[in-house]
Amino acid sequence: MKKTDSLDVLLTEIRACRLCAAQLQDGPRPVLQASASSRLLIVSQAPGRKVHATGIPFNDVSGDRLRDWLGVNRDTFYDAQRIAIVPMGFCFPGSGRNGDLPPRPECAPTWHPRVLPLLKRVQLTLAIGQYAQAGILGDRCGPSLTDTMQAWREHLASGILPLPHPSPRNRAWLKRNPWFETELLPVLRSEVAHVLRTDAKP
Repeated sequence: MKKTDSLDVLLTEIRACRLCAAQLQDGPRPVLQASASSRLLIVSQAPGRKVHATGIPFNDVSGDRLRDWLGVNRDTFYDAQRIAIVPMGFCFPGSGRNGDLPPRPECAPTWHPRVLPLLKRVQLTLAIGQYAQAGILGDRCGPSLTDTMQAWREHLASGILPLPHPSPRNRAWLKRNPWFETELLPVLRSEVAHVLRTDAKP
């Protein structure tokens, strides 16, 4: 991390990033939110087309489901003083045959080592989807998303909670794994409520 980094300056630099411009179907538009006071960190995959169009993270049906999972409203979700959203790829990577393409591989290695150390008040990190879990958990990931998810209690003990992506494409996974709703979601909502309390201590 550069000694001159401050979060506000860094966010301005990120939003002006054109590192992957030549590889992005719709051009660059980095989307993220963060504050030095953020207590919940959401590490997701990459913005979708609607998020690219609006510049607002999780401003889509996936976001609606994620907010329901967390038990928060839009005002709370978009309060960067409490919630940071730092995906593995900040720009919409484009579409392929089976949906959105993976996050650009240049993004997280370039920016995460500079951004994440500045989020000193984060108490809980949500790793959403396989790309985020690989980036945050590294070799602690299981061989599949289901394996990683089933070890959620172990990961939570270290302040990280893996989640499946809230995309409608994951309805089949959610149906096959009813424990996610009955066992994990109540804990998720309780943990989120705890870290977002205004009197929570770093």
